[in-house]
Amino acid sequence: MELSLYSPPSHLRIPASAPIYNNWNHQKSNPTCKFAALSSRNSRSLSVLTFSCCIRPVTRRHTRHFSIWASSQAGAAGSDPVLNKTSEFKDACWRFLRPHTIRGTTLGSISLVARALIENPNLIRWSLLFKAFSGLFALICGNGYIVGINQIYDIGIDKVNKPYLPIAAGDLSVQSAWFLVLFFAAAGLFIVGVNFGPFITFLYCIGLFLGTIYSVPPFRFKRFPVAAFLIIATVRGFLLNFGVYHATRAALGLTFEWSSPVAFITTFVTLFALVIAITKDLPDVEGDRKFQISTLATKLGVRNIAFLGSGLLLANYLGAILAAIYLPQAFRRSLMIPIHTILALGLLFQAWILERANYTKDAISGFYRFIWNLFYAEYIIFPFI
Repeated sequence: MELSLYSPPSHLRIPASAPIYNNWNHQKSNPTCKFAALSSRNSRSLSVLTFSCCIRPVTRRHTRHFSIWASSQAGAAGSDPVLNKTSEFKDACWRFLRPHTIRGTTLGSISLVARALIENPNLIRWSLLFKAFSGLFALICGNGYIVGINQIYDIGIDKVNKPYLPIAAGDLSVQSAWFLVLFFAAAGLFIVGVNFGPFITFLYCIGLFLGTIYSVPPFRFKRFPVAAFLIIATVRGFLLNFGVYHATRAALGLTFEWSSPVAFITTFVTLFALVIAITKDLPDVEGDRKFQISTLATKLGVRNIAFLGSGLLLANYLGAILAAIYLPQAFRRSLMIPIHTILALGLLFQAWILERANYTKDAISGFYRFIWNLFYAEYIIFPFI
C-alpha cells in the first residue's frame, strides 16, 4: 500500500509508513484537499488512500527538507541499528556455541572439581578460584572450537537438518565463524598452557585434534559410524572427566589416583557419550540420506537406534544400581539406587511416548533432548553420591 501525492507539475510517492495528518481539523483547515478512501468490501482496513491536492510544484529544497524530517521520524520511532546488529551478532555467536553442549561441559567440570574438593576439604584455598574459572573458560573454548568447526563443514547438511544454526540460517558469515573457532582454539591452548602444565595441555590438544578430524576433510570421520562414536565418547567421556579431575588434584598439590566415584562417573559418562553419539543422528536422518552420510540411523532405521540407545542407557543405570549395592563403602545407597531407578523409569516413559508418536521428527527431537537432560542430571547428582 502507498500514498500518492500529486499535482499537475510534479508527482511524488510517499511510503505508507510516513506520518499522515488526516484528522478532522486538518481537513477543515485545508479545504483545497480532497480525501478519498477506498476500502475493501469485506474488510474494515483501508486499502488505498489517495490525496489529490492542488499544491505548488515540489521543489528540490522542499523535497530535501521532507526527506530529512521523515528520516528523523523513522529514526526516533525505531531502535538503534548498531545495538540491533550487536544483539543479533551476540545471539548468532551463542547459537554457534551450541548451548546444550556448553551446559554439559560446564556441569561436568563443576561436578568433578566439587568431587575432588569434597574428598580433600582441608586443601581448599580461595586462591584456586581464579584457576578453576580459567580452566572452565578453556574447556568452553575447546567445546566452541569443536562444535564450530563442525558447523563450518556441515553448512549444506545443516540447511536441511538444522536450519536454525547461525551459518546455515545466514546469521553468521563463514569468515566470522572461522575467526571465532581460531580464537577459541588459541585462547584455550594459551590458558591451559599457562595454568595447567604440559600433561593437561597435551590432553587438551588431543581433544582439539579429535574434534578436527571428526569434521574436517579429508579425514571427516563423522562419515564412519564406529569412528564417530569413539571420538565423541573419548572427548566428552574420558578426556573431560579424567582431565578435569587430574588438573584439580594437581592444583591441590596431589598426585593423581582413581577414586571409586570418579572411576564410576568416567565409565558412566563415556558410555553415555556413546549413546549421545548414536542418538544424535536420529533428528538428522533426512539430511544425512540426502548427502549420503552413512550413520547407524540411516542404515538401521530410527526405531532400532532409539531402542539401542535406550537399552545402553538402561544398562548404564543398572550398573549404577549394582555399584551402590556391591560397594556400599564407596557410594551412598540411599541416593544412588532411588535416583537411578527414577531416571531409568523416565527413560522408559520417553521411549514409550516416542513409540506412540510413531517416530515423528518432533517426537525424535524431544527424545534426544530428554537424553541430554539425563546427561545433565547425572553430573548434578554426582558430587553427592
